[in-house]
Amino acid sequence: MKIMTLIRQVPDVEARLRVTGGEVDLSGATLVIDGMDEYGVEAALELKEGARGEEAVGAEVVVVAVGPRRNEEALRTALAMGADRAVHVETDLALDPIALSQVVAELVRREGAELLLLGAQQADWDSQALGPATAERLGWPQLTWTNALTVQGGVLSGRHDVDEGSDAFEVPLPAVVTTQQGLNEPRYPTLPNIMKAKRKELRKESLEAFGVRPLLTRVAADVQTKERLGRVVDGKDAAAAAAALVTFLREEAKVSR
Repeated sequence: MKIMTLIRQVPDVEARLRVTGGEVDLSGATLVIDGMDEYGVEAALELKEGARGEEAVGAEVVVVAVGPRRNEEALRTALAMGADRAVHVETDLALDPIALSQVVAELVRREGAELLLLGAQQADWDSQALGPATAERLGWPQLTWTNALTVQGGVLSGRHDVDEGSDAFEVPLPAVVTTQQGLNEPRYPTLPNIMKAKRKELRKESLEAFGVRPLLTRVAADVQTKERLGRVVDGKDAAAAAAALVTFLREEAKVSR
């Protein structure tokens, strides 16, 4: 069995950030693995090891990052936690969740992974779109906001948060799972494992090989001061509402891809 987990590198919650030329300047900031992604790495390792008393699944854990060269540090941290190998799609291009899902889905196919673990909500985007978008591209079931997880006999089971509390689930693999606080307590890399991580495989990939570009356009701050059109889109028919919204954005608001 092969488990893949995606990590993102974000500023530490206590880091002091500067804004230069309208952009966040990360030079000198302390960068760490996104907290919710870290729960995904720990979940993959616990499934592999049978850390909670369940039978170990004997999996290979592959950790992935898409972003600038500095992401190597986050990948090495995940390898030191216990991941078997890493893949770094190196790019300085900022990808939105929908574009990133294309890269992640393609890597899952290439690697032949059966389980994909993603953070439920990214700290820098404040978005929950990556998991569902990737599941849609793969045509796999998705379990979001999980707080318990086991695998036995090719069947994934556990619990996840819903509006009314939490529900139990059971689904055959392959599947996409999004992780959150409460699922586990991520381990700290030990010094021996940090040294071992330096010898583990960290493969580089080029973003150009995936044919991906950002889909979402950054909206300027002056949009807040523009007069509203007063249009209300009826949301009873989701497909029709989405089509109407796209038409308004393209033809009247002049927002392009």
